[in-house]
Amino acid sequence: MNEAVPTGSTIHAAAALPLLQPLTELVARAGAAILAVERDSMAVDSKTDGTPVTEADIAAHHIIVDGLRSLLPDVPVLSEESAHLATPPYRHSFFLVDPLDGTKEFIAGRDEFTVNVALVTHGQPVLGVIGAPALGLIWRGLAGHGAERIAIGPDASIGAAEPIRTRAFPPTGTPWVAAVSRSHGDPRSEAFLAKRPGGIRRELGSSVKFARLAEGSVDIYPRLAPTCEWDVAAGCALVMAAGGKITDAQGKPLHFGELRNDFRVPDFIAWGDPSAA
Repeated sequence: MNEAVPTGSTIHAAAALPLLQPLTELVARAGAAILAVERDSMAVDSKTDGTPVTEADIAAHHIIVDGLRSLLPDVPVLSEESAHLATPPYRHSFFLVDPLDGTKEFIAGRDEFTVNVALVTHGQPVLGVIGAPALGLIWRGLAGHGAERIAIGPDASIGAAEPIRTRAFPPTGTPWVAAVSRSHGDPRSEAFLAKRPGGIRRELGSSVKFARLAEGSVDIYPRLAPTCEWDVAAGCALVMAAGGKITDAQGKPLHFGELRNDFRVPDFIAWGDPSAA
């Protein structure tokens, strides 16, 4: 890249463009490491909260965290796999990482698991990269610069980027599509969708739901149950860069890296068309 990578602890969207390619490369490398793990024979452990963690999670964690620290040593990194070492609040810029989102999907042998990296500044995600290595895709977005989809190979090779954008909400009487979780359904989200007739539910795993919203094949993704910041931040940046909108259930913006217990996001609704919110 010809542009210099920004330095310092506060990186706004206007200065973050040089980070897109190196972060894309890191996500592709982490994805290749995940694909290299033999799922049939890998070690699977349980965290203190009962959720699974595999050697693939740990391998991707080390690739991304080491890469980010080499790229921008002054910017803190918060990864799901080292969250117990976190020192919130993060008042300037920090990286928010989920090395393997959709571990249950991965263990089950499905393809919808992802690698998520977000740059958050003053509590707002400004850049997000989501890689789905088994699908051969990376999606990335930067506030003010739009969003893109890129084909990747199992060897971390990266293809050409194509622009993507959310779509207008279908007119009245036309079916619309809601992304719903395959593994983490919840009654509040179901009630929300039940009040809006005409919706078609599309079951998806991990942050692929955000990616399909950003590229215009899904119209809405409600998650009205708690999740974690590292599950959401990259997807928020991607969807907003692609023209969408994400709020909590009361219509307020989400904030990241603060003093919320266990980095929980109580609820959110992601809309492809902001006018439909």
